[in-house]
Amino acid sequence: MPADSLTIISVTTDTCISVTTDTCGEKTAIITTDSIEAANPEKTAAVRASRPFMYVPGDRIGKNGKKQIETIYAYPEGNSLSFQHPDWKRMWTNAAVLTGAFISSLVVMETLPEDATAWSKAELRTTPFYERWYNHMFKDGFEWDSDNPIFNLVLHPYAGAVYFMAARSCGFSFWGSMLYCACISTIGWEFGIEAVNERPSIQDIFITPLVGSAIGEGFYRLKRYIVDHDYRLFGSPVIGNIVAFLIDPVNEVVGLFAGNPARRYAKERRLLLTSAPVITSRSLGFQINFEF
Repeated sequence: MPADSLTIISVTTDTCISVTTDTCGEKTAIITTDSIEAANPEKTAAVRASRPFMYVPGDRIGKNGKKQIETIYAYPEGNSLSFQHPDWKRMWTNAAVLTGAFISSLVVMETLPEDATAWSKAELRTTPFYERWYNHMFKDGFEWDSDNPIFNLVLHPYAGAVYFMAARSCGFSFWGSMLYCACISTIGWEFGIEAVNERPSIQDIFITPLVGSAIGEGFYRLKRYIVDHDYRLFGSPVIGNIVAFLIDPVNEVVGLFAGNPARRYAKERRLLLTSAPVITSRSLGFQINFEF
């Protein structure tokens, strides 16, 4: 085995793996994680007991000095409806962003023609907003609205899915995300902003959080796939990024300013390590392939 044909590469994760490589190999056979685990079962078992899987890109050191994973997308258990790894700070940030979006929507919608919103322009000019809100909530009460089906059956469920994802991508379980969706859609919008100009809608109270959460869980699983494939869908980063924004706009927009743990994880996961023995007529060694 000629020494001048060999290179030593050390890869450090929870276990330090030193690999000898040959740059002019002719045949390749990939050694999988299972092969590594079989070669060192005791140490691998200890690693797996302390972490979700052997190596998790996206690890950060927490205040307690222990490694922490920033995003639920790094956990295999994240597919479970009950598993959670909540990021409360980001969740409250998302709630603040949604509140700002609601207020902005109210301002914009009040400038639209009456036939676009069904809101009485005369009432808007003569009655203070707080008095309108009180009348709609406590005097007039709930109603079965007659809005266009596009609003009730398409836009409201989609909005509910967006609210759901605002919590689900922050590491909350399906049930916690559904509760978050219900609070945002009902207290924040239906009983809050929208009640300023119209009576609360009976069907919206149920359709938005319930149907929205069901759609949102589908969005979450689709985003897990996109994150696992480096924000690509059908092999395209353009399609992957567009779809990621459409199914999780709150986290993707906030991530532009506050950092996006899912994108950091996807970026670090992009480094794929494959090790393979190489046998040539001149030497015996290993080949390491890194994909960026």
